[in-house]
Amino acid sequence: MLNAVFVATAKEETVNPILPLTYDIVWSAVCFVIILFFFWKMILPKMQTMLDERSAAIEGNIAKADEAQEQAEAALQKYTAQLAGARKEAGEIRESARADGANIIAEAKENAVTEAARVTASAKAQIEAERQTAVTTLRKEVGSLAIDLASGVVGESLSDDKKAGALVDRFLADLETSESAKAAK
Repeated sequence: MLNAVFVATAKEETVNPILPLTYDIVWSAVCFVIILFFFWKMILPKMQTMLDERSAAIEGNIAKADEAQEQAEAALQKYTAQLAGARKEAGEIRESARADGANIIAEAKENAVTEAARVTASAKAQIEAERQTAVTTLRKEVGSLAIDLASGVVGESLSDDKKAGALVDRFLADLETSESAKAAK
């Protein structure tokens, strides 16, 4: 039996187990060529068009993104310019309001001074009128008191109005000169 195994193995040793048989290589090559031809003619062109479309879409999106970036930068510059203009205008309005406020305050002070002067003048005129009225009233009363007193001292009746008026005037003049002399001291 051992002889039979050696004989069978001797026949088979002529075939290399690492290398495939010729018919396997031929049929494998034919299948490979058919599949390669199918990929070359059918699938690769479709894949190439799909990749071209995708790259065109990506380039279009990049262009759109660049355009949007430029528009955003332009809008930012415009906004910045408007903001600077608004700040400048706000500053001018503040300064104008301050100047108007100062003018209003000055005008109000001027009106208050004018009104105070008018009220003071009116009060002085009223006081002067009341003083004149008081002086006139006092003259009459002092005059009648002086005439009554003088009548009592002299012992006669001073019924003559001209004499009585002259006597009262002289008495009041003496009284005023004595008050002026006291005030001067």
